[in-house]
Amino acid sequence: MIQLLFMVLCLEGMVAFLLMVKIGPLRELVMKCLDQVKMRKGTVLTVAGTISAILFSNFISIIKIQNKGAKIGTMTPMDQVLWRTNLLEATLMGFSLFLGFLIDRMHHYLRKLIVLRSSAGSSKKEFERLEKEKLQLKEKADKAAEEVKLSQKQLSSLTETLKKVKLESEEKDKRVETAEAHVAALQKQAADLLLEYDRLLEDNQNLQNQAHGYRS
Repeated sequence: MIQLLFMVLCLEGMVAFLLMVKIGPLRELVMKCLDQVKMRKGTVLTVAGTISAILFSNFISIIKIQNKGAKIGTMTPMDQVLWRTNLLEATLMGFSLFLGFLIDRMHHYLRKLIVLRSSAGSSKKEFERLEKEKLQLKEKADKAAEEVKLSQKQLSSLTETLKKVKLESEEKDKRVETAEAHVAALQKQAADLLLEYDRLLEDNQNLQNQAHGYRS
């Protein structure tokens, strides 16, 4: 029994060591083995319950031997051997249960750590993707800002050109109005001259008629 308990303790110590220290693929192998063991939860609980029952029985035996020695005043050599054997077995079984619980918790938290690392890896990839999209959006925004500035410059240039054209158009309109007024004045002057010419022709005709009358 004691040799078996020592073997179990050595095995548990090795498992705990491999869980604490990563040596090549051994930790992953141990994790997979523990996953398989935990799938048989009923068997594990049965073994743990059996060991606990034996541990409790050893404690009872130790207490009985101590009470017997207290009554007699001393323990016989046989009782001393039994007491030491039960104490050693109880110690080994208690330590074995403690290591088993420690291995279970280490396996549980390592599994959680693996899940968190995978989640962190996916989160990191998502963060990198978002950063890439952010850079792309920033580039598009910078490009759009440059296009807006260029459009504003073009708009300013067109506005200035429009103002110049408008001023030139106003000047041309003023020139046209002046020319029209000058033409109207010339037309009026021409009409007056034409009337004067007609009057002179009429006077000339009258004078010719009078001269012809005198000759007759």
